[in-house]
Amino acid sequence: MNKAFISTDLAPAAIGTYSQAVKVGTAVYLSGQIPLVPATMEVISEDFAEQTHQVFKNISAVCEEAGGSIQDLVKVNIYLTDLSNFATVNEVMSQYFKAPYPARAAIGVRALPKNVQVEIDGIMELPSTN
Repeated sequence: MNKAFISTDLAPAAIGTYSQAVKVGTAVYLSGQIPLVPATMEVISEDFAEQTHQVFKNISAVCEEAGGSIQDLVKVNIYLTDLSNFATVNEVMSQYFKAPYPARAAIGVRALPKNVQVEIDGIMELPSTN
């Protein structure tokens, strides 16, 4: 199996023992992104919508570094510390994706790293180069 490890300075550096993403064939497995600003490694703000926008910006940067775009995501997992923010996730997500949308799960969790309110990971299928 041929694996490529994806890393970009336009997304937060890994804060643990993981890669930002791993590419195997045309599939790219993205690690969870939280709302850290890459340049400062600080949480963007306490505002949920701003946190969600920053997460999608971070995910977009990793997708682009891997040779695709956020639109190439086929599966997204969204982890929320408060499921009442689900409507805001939908509104923010609609600004980054156009139909057809990726498959998705929204999971309520007790806590996330750095006490953020949202984390998102995903799987991307790169467009065929044939």
